[in-house]
Amino acid sequence: MRTAVIAGTGLIGTSIALALRERGITTYLTDADPAALQTAEALGAGRAEEPREVADIAILAVPPVQVAPVLAMLQKRGTARFYTDVASVKGLPSKRIEALGCDLTSVVGGHPLAGGERSGPLAARADLFEGRPWVLVPSAVTSDSALNCALELTALCGATPVLFGAEDHDRAVALVSHAPHLIASLAAARLLDGNESALRLAGQGLRDVTRIAGGSPALWTDILSANAGPVADVLEAFAGDVLEAVAALRRSAEGRGGGPELSEALQRGVDGRARIPGKHGVPDAAFTAVEVSVGDSPGELARLFTDVAAAGSNIEDIGIDHSAKQLLGRASLAVAAGTEHALAQELRHRGWAAQSSNWPSGQGE
Repeated sequence: MRTAVIAGTGLIGTSIALALRERGITTYLTDADPAALQTAEALGAGRAEEPREVADIAILAVPPVQVAPVLAMLQKRGTARFYTDVASVKGLPSKRIEALGCDLTSVVGGHPLAGGERSGPLAARADLFEGRPWVLVPSAVTSDSALNCALELTALCGATPVLFGAEDHDRAVALVSHAPHLIASLAAARLLDGNESALRLAGQGLRDVTRIAGGSPALWTDILSANAGPVADVLEAFAGDVLEAVAALRRSAEGRGGGPELSEALQRGVDGRARIPGKHGVPDAAFTAVEVSVGDSPGELARLFTDVAAAGSNIEDIGIDHSAKQLLGRASLAVAAGTEHALAQELRHRGWAAQSSNWPSGQGE
């Protein structure tokens, strides 16, 4: 690969462009939003101009509903030899691409599973895809050359390619991404009814549950609408679980039991969370935590990390819970199970307020 066109300079498109630029690929940028295009170019993501020759690949970093028309336009212009997209829904774009009569042999559907609650080119970074899954969805007629080019793209971005069918992909992301985002947004919306005194009690647990609710409503409306059926299926099952929990709580409130059902629901949550792959694919159960009080002043975290390294321990993950009233925070350091007591003792010897705990943090809230 020598040249690439990136159509769409939001978080994902600009991050792809930055990753390719770091590896010596000449990139050309297009966007319907002149401000986003200018920002991406200023960040060094590429040239805001049309390529003078046919590019090796065009990456469509646009919402799902725009994939088909933008692809048809670029193919009509002969922009690139091969084409892929980054939309988080695959079924709807695939159907519309076929309906528009696009050349399917040169197209590979794609979806890098990376990003965050921030959007736009200013949130982009070249290492966004390092170690992340990147789903590729070739059609029955996709050429080997097109698939190989898409595989090269994922490798250049540092991602791990995963092959899926369109329908299987959409059901999978409905379960692990789209429905959870909507559930987080609904949970965050409940806070609008809370008074300020109640919200002052919020801890890290609430922040963890609602973090992704800060995403762009316009972008997520497009995503959810494009994958409406699979998301509705997951949400309907979730609603059934919620109603069962409500019934159990009502029975408990009236003194008619309900505890066993609540315990079962909570245990199912523990079991479900344990299935999420952690660092290097190792479950979180392989880690325990050391809780350390850290002052909110320059150099404190660096000093803590230095002392942990001196103790011969490796930090597998970290969470920080900030105090709302004091210049103090709690760092929860995930370490290999069985090493937490020795590390906590060593840190106490070095002057830290440290104790072993559970991982993940926030279980006591």
